[in-house]
Amino acid sequence: MSAKAILEAAGKGLLNANLAGAGMVKNKVVTVNGETDWDFLVASNPWMNTERLVAKPDQLIKRRGKLGLIKVNATLDEVKQWVNERMNKEMKIGKSTGLLKNFVIEPFVAHKQEEEFYVCIYAHRDGETILFHHEGGVDIGDVDAKAVKLEVPIGETPLMEDLQKKLVHNAPAAKQLVLTQFISNLYTVYTDLYFTYLEINPLVVTDEGVYILDLAAKIDQTAEFICKAKWGELDFPPPFGREAYPEEAYIADLDAKSGASLKLTILNPKGRIWTMVAGGGASVIYSDTICDLGGASELANYGEYSGAPSEGQTYEYAKTILSLMTREKHPEVREGTYPVAKGKVLIIGGGIANFTNVAATFKGIVRALKDYQAKLKEYNVTVFVRRGGPNYQEGLRIMRELGQHIGIPLYVFGTETHMTAIVGMALGKRPIPDEPEDHKTTASFLLSGSSKSTATPPISRTGSVSEGSGSPLPGSRKMRHPSKDGFGNAAAKPAKPLFTENSKAIIWGMQNRAVQGMLDFDFCCSRKTPSVVAMTYPFSGDHKQKFYWGHKEILIPVYKSMNDAMTKHTDADVLISFASLRSAYDSTVEALQYSQIRTIAIIAEGIPEAKTRQLNKLASEKGVTIIGPATVGGIKPGCFKIGNTGGMLDNILSSKLYRPGSVAYVSRSGGMSNELNNIISRRTNGVYEGVAIGGDRYPGTTFMDHLIRYNSDPDVKMLVLLGEVGGTEEYKICEALKDGTITKPIVAWCIGTCASMFTSEVQFGHAGSSAHSDMETALAKNKALETAGAYVPTSFDELGEKIQEVYEFLRQEGIIEEQPEVPPPTVPMDYSWARELGLIRKPASFMTSICDERGQELLYAGMPISDVFKEDMGIGGVLSLLWFQRRLPAYACKFIEMCLMVTADHGPAVSGAHNTIVCARAGKDLISSLSSGLLTIGDRFGGALDAAAKQFSEGFDSGMIPMDFVNHMRKKGKLIMGIGHRVKSINNPDMRVVILKDYVKENFPATPLLDYAMEVEKITTSKKPNLILNVDGFIGVAMVDLFRNCGAFTREEANEYVDIGALNGIFVLGRSLGFIGHFLDQKRMKQGLYRHPWDDISYVLPENVNM
Repeated sequence: MSAKAILEAAGKGLLNANLAGAGMVKNKVVTVNGETDWDFLVASNPWMNTERLVAKPDQLIKRRGKLGLIKVNATLDEVKQWVNERMNKEMKIGKSTGLLKNFVIEPFVAHKQEEEFYVCIYAHRDGETILFHHEGGVDIGDVDAKAVKLEVPIGETPLMEDLQKKLVHNAPAAKQLVLTQFISNLYTVYTDLYFTYLEINPLVVTDEGVYILDLAAKIDQTAEFICKAKWGELDFPPPFGREAYPEEAYIADLDAKSGASLKLTILNPKGRIWTMVAGGGASVIYSDTICDLGGASELANYGEYSGAPSEGQTYEYAKTILSLMTREKHPEVREGTYPVAKGKVLIIGGGIANFTNVAATFKGIVRALKDYQAKLKEYNVTVFVRRGGPNYQEGLRIMRELGQHIGIPLYVFGTETHMTAIVGMALGKRPIPDEPEDHKTTASFLLSGSSKSTATPPISRTGSVSEGSGSPLPGSRKMRHPSKDGFGNAAAKPAKPLFTENSKAIIWGMQNRAVQGMLDFDFCCSRKTPSVVAMTYPFSGDHKQKFYWGHKEILIPVYKSMNDAMTKHTDADVLISFASLRSAYDSTVEALQYSQIRTIAIIAEGIPEAKTRQLNKLASEKGVTIIGPATVGGIKPGCFKIGNTGGMLDNILSSKLYRPGSVAYVSRSGGMSNELNNIISRRTNGVYEGVAIGGDRYPGTTFMDHLIRYNSDPDVKMLVLLGEVGGTEEYKICEALKDGTITKPIVAWCIGTCASMFTSEVQFGHAGSSAHSDMETALAKNKALETAGAYVPTSFDELGEKIQEVYEFLRQEGIIEEQPEVPPPTVPMDYSWARELGLIRKPASFMTSICDERGQELLYAGMPISDVFKEDMGIGGVLSLLWFQRRLPAYACKFIEMCLMVTADHGPAVSGAHNTIVCARAGKDLISSLSSGLLTIGDRFGGALDAAAKQFSEGFDSGMIPMDFVNHMRKKGKLIMGIGHRVKSINNPDMRVVILKDYVKENFPATPLLDYAMEVEKITTSKKPNLILNVDGFIGVAMVDLFRNCGAFTREEANEYVDIGALNGIFVLGRSLGFIGHFLDQKRMKQGLYRHPWDDISYVLPENVNM
């Protein structure tokens, strides 16, 4: 996924902008598609009318000249006709069939055959190779055999002298200098713009200049954060024969915004078999198995979700797939050996996760399945689920619970079932068994006494087609092995182990969960001391972080500076880097400066390939082993584990990773390493060591690095390799088997066998898993490994059986001696995880019923925030949800908004505004100034809404007529709250009250309390004209009418909201707007410190004071 092909027009555009000198002639290129306005195009590019032209499709099609897909030396009219005749026409190229719909038109360059040359630069593990041939063009033939090669080591630049003498020496002498200068400049641009492949054929050199006629290029997409300004907007189109779908773009956008990995490639939108697979390696294996069982033509998609996506991200991913698969019905269903699911099939699969919370991701998938319940029924969709990892039991439980009421067949399996067994069930190749009984849960592993039985679990459902019996497979050749005494390569010097029980690590990044997982593993393995001695993170100050060591709490120091961590912990020999893709390179280079570090694990995915190769070279020079990038790490049972490798403690225990076994493995995929732990633990006495080298094209260490190390370790009795499509590393293993470098039995399988069955090129989940030649295909590698002497199963389904076959032979020969199991120490479960699993309950410190921010989106009283905006509820609607936990009628929400508007401000003289202004002028901040103003609100200023509502309600409810109410309040010696104004009167009414009254009378269903208050006003104003119903009193009584008559509240609820102060809240909220305005106003005018004038203060001190 890092090296991606770009269109020819885009590549030439990049060279136009960045390549200069050496007689380079800028390319004039225009793009034409079905929507092109030819008149506008020609008007914008007048050279099209005056020059002879070349036209060709620009859709990543190879050998266009041989296919007759280039129109040369033509007029504009001829080009238009040629393009229009082919536009949107279907064409078959190799196995791919697609529409021609994107063309480029360029000026025709008249030249001679001897002026055509071939140039190509491509990247590999050790550097770049420059290919040059002095006879370019369409008939160049086998370039690898003909071209001259110049190898450029990593970090070096080719010398002009080398280019001229070693590369272009076969070109005409008169052209050599120009070619040398051009290739030198081209190489600089190639490296600066992070190309990984750049081919020009032909490159034409005439007396007028250097012309790039045809170009093919790939660029490292992961370098976008470095090269965005130089690249501009760069598209990465799908290969010819596969359409670009908006759903793919949507998932790619989600992926770009997420720390997780979300990938989707639509292979056949009309297909019957759809997949939703967790993990890059697992996604390839599921596709392999589907194709192996005859489902290639019906496989609809390829993709993955991994890296701990959130519930919301998984929901969006699942929703996208369900939307695609429920657009048209599948016309027919082929019957299998066993009853086959009718309609379409959805396979929700995955290996055993290392750190992804399976329940959280499944909750997102369950939400999507519920949303599409009706369509899933309509399209006869059957769902098969298999998953393992942290909290997987809860995830499987909610899936099974969904299956009981969703109305479609839904089959759910866990780690007791082989990973791809559900594929055979879905395709009718094997029976669907009863769902298994629940095995030990996460909780039972950790509770005292849970580990009493530690025997190897029984083998069950190990393949998609057949049950594993442990007996030799049909056609197995005789086991090749050395004698017991000479087991291994006697001449080989034992390699120094990467990890021991004394290994100590420094962690880069605040990855507390990973650190705690390492400490729990250490304790479970009975290590004497923790494997983590320090953490370093440049974005936090030096401090100590609390962790658990068994039952005890310990402190691990965190340093801002890596130098401090290294110098204070000289016993640390491992660095585990959780740095982001942007900072991983720099932090690793820094770590390599410390000689104490022997091993570095780089977890980040998406580091540019050029940067990775530089790290590999530097590490090799310093004798440091790099595991990764793009890995979960590795594990050595009983000794050490990297970060999240091996998953949570339940998987550590179920896979017996707390003590060493006899089998050592190496894989690319981190997710599949945990699946290998499971397979090996069920088939053998367990894992001795396992490493996931990483999914990038150039991992820091190779398969051979680890296999040779394992081969020389006397405690390792057999080897397991899980390779994959892409690259040629597996052929080095073949040679090692043939020449005796590897002497121990090795079970090997390369995933990606399905690649040859697809009609267009598919980039699988890992950056390195794409074949660029027949030699790099998984089929070719598996065949070569078997020929060389490795034990190769017929499919991944049978990998466990093959491992067991080899293991049983070694055990029977006495090479492996099984040891009695010793129960590991009990490790307490973290409180947070116990709550996650529902094992404990605790009374909450707080309760809330108005807002929930934990899910995919914010909820206001149960209403998603997106719906609040869709329904244009406004601030009144939001207030109704948050304050009253219900939706009020539109007129009520509007009235609330009007109340906020009329109470927003009443000038600078009132006490609240005055206080705010004084504080602002004293240099206080917004919050302090606002608080000062709000603290003045009470019965005398602004706080009369609640009191007015209570008094008028009590009078009205008791049956007192307005006159009796006024007399009653006078006798009690109490003021009537909400009556009276310092300025306004019956003759000078408050327009705020007038506006509100008109609205209430027109829109409220009933206003009995307001009418009562208006009668009281008539009595009070007859005595004094300013004893009017003021704005506080009006809002108070109107809100009571709203509560009692809108139909949303009971009488008890209405009274309760008045009693608890809800009405005063309206004044507080509204007036806060004004107070903030006064604060900003004073700051904007830069008003100085306020001092009250003397002449406005009456000093009344006593005249004489007797001492």
